[in-house]
Amino acid sequence: MKIVTKREALLDPLQRIGGVVERRQTLPILSNILINAKSSEIQITATDLEVELRTQAVAECGGEGDFTVPARKILDICKALPEGADIILEVDGDKAKIRSGRSRFSLGILPAQDYPVIEPTASSSVFTLKESELKQLIEKTQFAMAQQDVRYYLNGMLLEIRDGDVRTVATDGHRLALSECINTVDSDLDIQVILPRKAVLELGRLLKDSEDEIKLELSANYIRILMAGAVFTSKLIDGRFPDYQRVMPSGTNKELRADKILLKQSLSRASILSNEKYRGIRFSASNNTLQLQAHNPKQEEAEEELEVDYSGDEIKIGFNVGYFIDVLSAIKEDEIIVELKDSNSSALIYGKDNSKNRYVVMPMRI
Repeated sequence: MKIVTKREALLDPLQRIGGVVERRQTLPILSNILINAKSSEIQITATDLEVELRTQAVAECGGEGDFTVPARKILDICKALPEGADIILEVDGDKAKIRSGRSRFSLGILPAQDYPVIEPTASSSVFTLKESELKQLIEKTQFAMAQQDVRYYLNGMLLEIRDGDVRTVATDGHRLALSECINTVDSDLDIQVILPRKAVLELGRLLKDSEDEIKLELSANYIRILMAGAVFTSKLIDGRFPDYQRVMPSGTNKELRADKILLKQSLSRASILSNEKYRGIRFSASNNTLQLQAHNPKQEEAEEELEVDYSGDEIKIGFNVGYFIDVLSAIKEDEIIVELKDSNSSALIYGKDNSKNRYVVMPMRI
């Protein structure tokens, strides 16, 4: 079997699936990608048994056939070839031979029938979203996901469809991020699923700021997303996500408005002398002034002061500076609003005139 294609036609799909292939594998074949040759295209599949991505490339194929090749090696070869290069790939026994100009490569292959392909059960729910909408839902919340938490359901992101709204929520128990798109899908759908961390990160990388519609298919244990030139499949986390509505602060009676960039810069400077382990910074707000204070076990201190819009009673409250900066980085508006209640209650943060993206940061004792 002979496959003829261009470097660019093959490089783009290989780069798209590269993140799915883990560098360390328990099964040798998972280091490979599956190539299905058809008359005018090849389909390329990568999986780690949890996440699967299938892409395609334009190619002239002398017959149909399936085989697997080492993912990293074929990607590195394509990257190293000159722009516009022609690539000829031939399968001969247990080798895949690649020719381009005067370059020759011979890669070991493994049988296609041994490649594990995810076969989800029949879809129970199907809906469409704009690609840019799903990208924003992920980008605005993914940073708050837990990493290797024993509460496995926190190592991912909640995707909720209810009353026509699509919502994503992520939390690690110390902060929470929520983003929503209003009135975008069938109002009869009522769904809650948890996407694993790797699936969320890969989708954030794959999705584009496009107005194209993408199709989402949900079954009992899987989500499948059909987008231009690619099909993404992932297992779902079997668990119950915490009731995020109970975490959202209520009864807040203090509102602080600040310039996002100035606040972020002040926090970054003050954090230099914060405790490296706990990263706590004290916020003191009164009379349109916010004072930031940090100290560490070496008795070193940092203090920042900036003008804000705040006229409530004086309040002193501590926050993890890293969590606060993450939130400011996710907000695109120039002015941010922080709703507070007292020094022991969580803060609700969002951009001015944008309550679709809301963030909760728990206080800490300093």
